[in-house]
Amino acid sequence: MPQALRPPSLDPVAAARWQALPAHAAQSPWLHEEVARRMQERLDFIKLQPRQWVHWGPLRGGLAAQRALEQRYPKAQVWLAGESLAHAHVTQQALQAPWWQAQHWLGTKRHQGLPPDHSAHMVWANMHLHASAEPQALLQTWHRALAVDGFLMFSCLGPDTLRDVRQVYAQAGWPEPAHAFTDMHDWGDMLVEAGFAEPVMDMERITLTYASPDSLLAELRGLGRNLHVQRFQGLRSCQWRERLSEALMALARTEEGGRLSLGFEIIYGHALKPQPRMKMAAKTEIGLDQMRLMLHSGGGIDGKL
Repeated sequence: MPQALRPPSLDPVAAARWQALPAHAAQSPWLHEEVARRMQERLDFIKLQPRQWVHWGPLRGGLAAQRALEQRYPKAQVWLAGESLAHAHVTQQALQAPWWQAQHWLGTKRHQGLPPDHSAHMVWANMHLHASAEPQALLQTWHRALAVDGFLMFSCLGPDTLRDVRQVYAQAGWPEPAHAFTDMHDWGDMLVEAGFAEPVMDMERITLTYASPDSLLAELRGLGRNLHVQRFQGLRSCQWRERLSEALMALARTEEGGRLSLGFEIIYGHALKPQPRMKMAAKTEIGLDQMRLMLHSGGGIDGKL
C-alpha cells in the first residue's frame, strides 16, 4: 500500500498485531466508553431511526455503548463487525443475555460480520480509525455497507493527543511514543473521496489525571500500542522503565493536586451516503426506462443534457 494512503508514520505490521491481540477481559477501555457516550448525544439530532446498523469493533469501541444503542433502537437488527474471531467470541459472551431475561428466550437481533451491501442505515465506529493502516479502504467498506441516505458515526484520536508525552520522549532523546494521528480536516476530505456527502467534523479535548506513572501507563496500554514505524524495536530494561517513570513526573500539575495530566484530542465525524450520481462521458446514451428510474428515485446526473 503506498505510504501516502495511510497515516504517515503508522507501521501496518504493528497495527495488524494490535488488532489481533487477544482480549484479557470482556471490558472496553473507559475512555472509549466515555467518547461513545458523548457520540450518542449527537444521535439526538438525527431523525433517521435505523432498522439495521453496524457496530464496528464493539469490544474495543464500547460494550456499554452497544447495550445503550440497542436500547435506543430496540427493534433494529445489528451486525457486529470488524473484530478478530477471538474478540468476536469475547463480545458475544459479554453481551449474552441471562437465561431469566426475555431476550434470552425471544432470540437475539445481533449478527456477526457485515450485512448485505447497501443495506445498513447506520455504521457506528468508535475510536478505531486512528489505528487503521488502511483508513481509506475502511471508509469504503463502511460506505458499501450503507444504504442510500444511511449515515456513518465515528470518532478517533486527533493529532494533539499525547502531546505532553511526546515532549517528554523528545527531551529524553527517545523515539516517538506513538504514530502521528490524522487531522480532522483530512478525515473530512477522505470521507468525500470515499463517496460520503455532507461530512460534519468537530473535536474536543479530554484531560485525564493519574495518581502515578504506573496508573498512566496502564491506561495507555489499554487504549492501544505504539504503532510508530520508527519506534524502539527491542526490549526495554528495568532501568529504562524507572527512567520513564521519573520522566513522566513532568506531567504532574499543581492545580491537579500533583496528579499527572494527560490530554486527548477526540475527533467526531458524521456523514451521509448520498444517492449515486451518473457521470456523463463525452457521449452518453441513457435508456428511457433508466431515465424514468433515476427521476423516480431522485438520483442525479453529473453533467448537462
